[in-house]
Amino acid sequence: MSPRLTLGLLLAAAPLSLLLAALSGSISVDPGAALTGDDPLARTLVFDLRLPRALAAFATGGLLALAGALMQVLLRNPLADPYVLGISGGAAVAALLSLLAGLGGLLLAGNAFLGALASMLLVFGLAHGRGAWTTTRLLLTGVVVAAGWGAVISLLLALAPARDLHGMLFWLMGDLSQPPTPWWGLLICGLGLLLCLPLARDLNVLARGELAAAALGVTVPRLRLQLYFIASLLTGAAVTIAGSIGFVGLVIPHLLRLAGLRDHRHLLPGCVLAGGSLLVLADTLARSVVAPQQLPVGVITALLGVPLFLYLLNRRGGGL
Repeated sequence: MSPRLTLGLLLAAAPLSLLLAALSGSISVDPGAALTGDDPLARTLVFDLRLPRALAAFATGGLLALAGALMQVLLRNPLADPYVLGISGGAAVAALLSLLAGLGGLLLAGNAFLGALASMLLVFGLAHGRGAWTTTRLLLTGVVVAAGWGAVISLLLALAPARDLHGMLFWLMGDLSQPPTPWWGLLICGLGLLLCLPLARDLNVLARGELAAAALGVTVPRLRLQLYFIASLLTGAAVTIAGSIGFVGLVIPHLLRLAGLRDHRHLLPGCVLAGGSLLVLADTLARSVVAPQQLPVGVITALLGVPLFLYLLNRRGGGL
């Protein structure tokens, strides 16, 4: 299948996933009545509740998949995902502290983003040290910082009052039940893609190795720095919207490469479309499969991602 055809199919799947999310739920709605306003309940369900949530899910999935593709090139590690450098840990600690303080809404989202930003600067500062940093040093520093954040999260959960535990655990597993306005997430996702597309040629070369990239005229240290900050900000934005949602940033880039999108000029927009559509469908399942009870969307992505990732491993003969 040609890359253009694959991108065309993904482009068609995105609005279809949003339409399915808007019409699916514990209460069935008439699309015509919702559009014309003849049924106020249907219009409220579609345009005030379901569609904003679906758009937030699309933005989150696009951010995670795009960040995952960048991380895999930056670290030259097929198992790299948006959370590998501890960015989500800083956001999680800030968010849990906000929940313990009784904060919510924009204050919760803002504090989570500040926590992600602080963790990003901490990892970069520690990895850089007194000289230039390498991908190995960056990865090891990120893993250690992530472990430290994990210990702080465990401590907060152990000390938290019982009344707050449910909300804290839902946030940690990925929750789109009360997302902030989706428009800023979509805006960041679009800006991130616009920043990455001019780097696509350099990413293609860097994927072959740093020596090859340097020999072909790529300024590798500057490119690595750009990739780190762009991927970190994309991850921070995604975690701010929906908490920690696994497997989207890990699986989607590999799946699209298997579909023929190896050129980053095609892979990066494909990641946004496929990641967004996948998370919209996963969130639709999360709020519909045991309706009216809702599941954390991170549980659904894990249930879908584990067998899919094992299939990818088997397809590639034990390695990606």
